[in-house]
Amino acid sequence: MKTLTLLSFLSLLCWVAQPSIAAETIDVSIVQLIANPQQFDGKIVRIIGFARLEFEGDSIYLHREDYEHGITKNGLWMDVPNDMRKRDTEFDQKYILIEGRFNAKFTGHMGMWSGSIEKISRFEVWDHKPDRK
Repeated sequence: MKTLTLLSFLSLLCWVAQPSIAAETIDVSIVQLIANPQQFDGKIVRIIGFARLEFEGDSIYLHREDYEHGITKNGLWMDVPNDMRKRDTEFDQKYILIEGRFNAKFTGHMGMWSGSIEKISRFEVWDHKPDRK
């Protein structure tokens, strides 16, 4: 009986631990996602880029200039959660850090982007300024 209980406990422990291993966040650049989409498809990634929040165009770009010049292939479509949508003026047209699941197959409204970030769990303004002397 003790052996059965121990085996059941170990099986449960392995089952519970598995999602945390599979859900490890990967620091990656937008360039890496665009160049090697299949390598990151379905993985949780952390990226930094220039955000544009607008109707049918929620996206994150490599650079501000990519947005300004309409180079959507240098960006990813974002599935922005409702709680973050309520704070869109805080994030719109700023460099942001986001974490979410990369989808190489879904390329946003009218297929204009190079993939998408879904199930976003972290969304914050990137305010890193290196010391300049």
